[in-house]
Amino acid sequence: MSEIEAIDTDQAWNAFAARDRSFDGRFVVAVRTTKIYCKPSCPARHPKRENVTFHPNADSARAAGFRACLRCTPDEVGRDRVAVARAIARLKATDEMLGLEALAAHVGYAPHHFHRLFKRATGVTPAAYARGLKAGRAADALGRDTCVTAAIYEAGYSAPSRFYEDGAKRLGMSPSAWRAGGAGVTIRWTIADTSLGRMLIAATDKGLCRISFDEDETALLARFPKAEIAPGDAALADLAARVVASVESPARDQDLPIDVQGTAFQEAIWQALRRIPPGETRSYAELAAAIGKAGAVRAAGTACGANPVAVVVPCHRVTRGDGSPGGYAYGSERKAALLRRERDG
Repeated sequence: MSEIEAIDTDQAWNAFAARDRSFDGRFVVAVRTTKIYCKPSCPARHPKRENVTFHPNADSARAAGFRACLRCTPDEVGRDRVAVARAIARLKATDEMLGLEALAAHVGYAPHHFHRLFKRATGVTPAAYARGLKAGRAADALGRDTCVTAAIYEAGYSAPSRFYEDGAKRLGMSPSAWRAGGAGVTIRWTIADTSLGRMLIAATDKGLCRISFDEDETALLARFPKAEIAPGDAALADLAARVVASVESPARDQDLPIDVQGTAFQEAIWQALRRIPPGETRSYAELAAAIGKAGAVRAAGTACGANPVAVVVPCHRVTRGDGSPGGYAYGSERKAALLRRERDG
């Protein structure tokens, strides 16, 4: 099968008709009557469908005798991707916190424009991406070093105070606790009854760290082997009541604090999940495209499966591309019930 034949033409046309920016770079649209090719989000007036063909990239369209649209400049999509890749490589190669202007100058873009395209491609801003890299280096260093201060400086922080302001917040626990595998962190838990079954609810002093159906405290011991696992207190009882309310009325935003962590990709997916309006669904492909990673459909599904706080981060709002429910860690019946309650308000 050729690359052109591999394109889902119905999906491509729908994306073009909707001017969906998330499909830019996945294919180009060639118009037979004008001999011009465009990116899917081109703002120009749309031609008739029978005059359109789809090509996997600009090189293929040019080889077929088409020229680039001067309005949407489809060739710039490839240039943008190269710029983002160069910026990421630059961030990974240095311990310094590069400012937006310096990073944009490195790849030859205006700062504000580069800020927008970087976030569209990665799901986070350049500054957030850099902080994530630093926190990751800190986590690795804390796992190797017995000296917390040495690990903090090795990760690229100018002073321990900067780590506590930035990295510790991201890690969700103190650096000493991280180095010791969670030792010294207290996680309180309770089991709550809901109309969808018994639910484990656990939290640190920063927020909810585990919400799951059909689990008990032994699951926490497996996930946090060196933390202190303790019964819930009054503060957790209040949180638990709000979590239960989220199950019974998932369309209502309970604004619950969470203390979870993941890779930069996972966190971007979890943020995208929380932006899906109650009662609506997105496919795994749409979710990946929403963070600028259109090709990472399988990874998006894996990130949904790694979601540690059910309902609060609503991975139940994701379905397969054909509209079928798809998987859910806690069963298809619960997934359907949550969506039904959201739609019913």
